[in-house]
Amino acid sequence: MALRFIGTTSDDGDCPTLYEIEGTDEILVQGERETDPEHLVQLRDVKESETFVRVPRSLLTRYAPRADAPELQPFASIAGLFRDFKHTAWRLETRRGYASDRNSPKWARFLAGEDIAHDPDNAWRENVRAQTAQGKRFERVRLVDKPLTRGQAFLLASAPGNVAAGEDIRNLSRAQAAELRLPDYDFWLFDSKVVARFAFDDEDTTLGVFVTEDPADVLAACQARDAAWHRAVRTEDFAGRVRSTV
Repeated sequence: MALRFIGTTSDDGDCPTLYEIEGTDEILVQGERETDPEHLVQLRDVKESETFVRVPRSLLTRYAPRADAPELQPFASIAGLFRDFKHTAWRLETRRGYASDRNSPKWARFLAGEDIAHDPDNAWRENVRAQTAQGKRFERVRLVDKPLTRGQAFLLASAPGNVAAGEDIRNLSRAQAAELRLPDYDFWLFDSKVVARFAFDDEDTTLGVFVTEDPADVLAACQARDAAWHRAVRTEDFAGRVRSTV
């Protein structure tokens, strides 16, 4: 079963950390193993398979789940959030490719070497223009590998159209993301209040989203946003770096 990183109170990238065991109602705790014999002798009803770890109270206070796990729902169910948010819609993109990109008409044109950066506005970009005209912000950080995967190169090639519509799209290396302990899943964060976490199958097809306002999930998303945004590189600058190495 997959683990989902929830959060940590460590500044050095080691323990203590909490993970959710997806598909269950269980939490995995990472911490320093308890070895004090005076403490171990006081433990009760210990099974041979059990071990014990120490974590600060602040870890549980900050990240322990406070609500039932959200249910998977269609991505279309959050369509209204992209119009009704008050100030910021922020996205973290972590995958090496997306089935929705490979299935789009632009994909074949990209593979043929055509310019896909300046296509006419579609419904997405029209909404971005409408919302940013009201002073709202659309922002996203894309994790990238070295060298870029074909899917990442496609997104970089098509990004100028979205940027022209009003999005602020930035790129961050996967190695830096690991140093920052960013989540390994995609999500949208609306107004630092609502998190929509994506679920994908093994073919990069979107299965739906888990939507929550749980304070622990929102806090973890906000911390990931702040860390990623601080280090990420604007699309134009990143594209220039890529061109200089080709």
